[in-house]
Amino acid sequence: MRKNSLELLKALSEMHGVSGFEGPVRGFIRSQLEGLAEFETDNLGSLVCKKRGTDDRPRIMVPAHMDEIGFVVKDVDESGCLRFATLGGWLEQVMLGHQVVVKTRKGDLAGVIGSTPPHMLPREERDKLIKQKKMFIDVGARGKKEAEGLGVRIGDPVVPRQEFTQLENGKCLMGKAWDDRAGCALIIELIQRLRRLKHPNTVCGVGTVQEEVGTRGAETAADVVNPDFCMALDVGIATDVPGIEGEPKVSLGKGPVLYMQDAGTISHLRFRDFVVETAERRKIPHQISLIEGGATDARAVQLHGRGVASVVFGLPARHIHSHAGVIHTDDYDAMLRLLVELVRALDAQVAQRLLEAD
Repeated sequence: MRKNSLELLKALSEMHGVSGFEGPVRGFIRSQLEGLAEFETDNLGSLVCKKRGTDDRPRIMVPAHMDEIGFVVKDVDESGCLRFATLGGWLEQVMLGHQVVVKTRKGDLAGVIGSTPPHMLPREERDKLIKQKKMFIDVGARGKKEAEGLGVRIGDPVVPRQEFTQLENGKCLMGKAWDDRAGCALIIELIQRLRRLKHPNTVCGVGTVQEEVGTRGAETAADVVNPDFCMALDVGIATDVPGIEGEPKVSLGKGPVLYMQDAGTISHLRFRDFVVETAERRKIPHQISLIEGGATDARAVQLHGRGVASVVFGLPARHIHSHAGVIHTDDYDAMLRLLVELVRALDAQVAQRLLEAD
């Protein structure tokens, strides 16, 4: 992996942008593509980065969501601790004890998610799962007045705190928000590469908002783009860890995943075959899978207008929807190569063939 790619992934992973508060990520993507793309936003804040090729059509939408899972302040307790609600899907057992950043109008506050110490729980309660409603965020305030004096108020976003780390093998990257900042990085690098390449179409890389709370930005952004095709970029669930049985094998380092189906999308038959044929012809490693739970931006985009031929790509990731996930540089590089080859090959003639009804 190039040094520039590593720096890009580090910057995006460590950036703060939970659902509904994606502004810093949007500004960063725009800064990376200034002069290379035309920009437009929808009224929710999704960013469309249009790279015109030799033809206006087919128009390819490549969405990746800018938001990450996080929390929001629900109330300030008399003790000075903060009650919170979730933004996006969390398992309660991964929350407790983690550091967070509370983003207030007066600045960022460091905090930690706490609960009643085990020493003070009845014996019969100690082995039970602690529910999120019994947790709180401690920012060091001694009472409600002090917490409010620090700028805390209901509705403030709360972001997981996690440093980007390159693990010892050099190819595994640990950090927060790979879901879906890795996809945002791919959009940036795709458009940067297309600067030097002819392509017979128009590519719209889209940083979408509020995917984790219902693919909301993808729906409104599709109205801006009006695409013919959609290649949704997200993470894929790596199943090469203990405890996962009865699911297709998805491993780090063996290439990006093409999902035949998830809970929101059945990938377009001819388009997905075109993807596989392109990957095989160009000898780009890839994996094929199917998942019964979870959905991506493609769920919303595919229903735009008369329908958009859509496929879903996943960058294999371990430990998604937690403070720290792990991805592999080889998968990222292969995904970028595949995107470039697909864009170069998808001209008007191919589009007509792919979109013909049986």
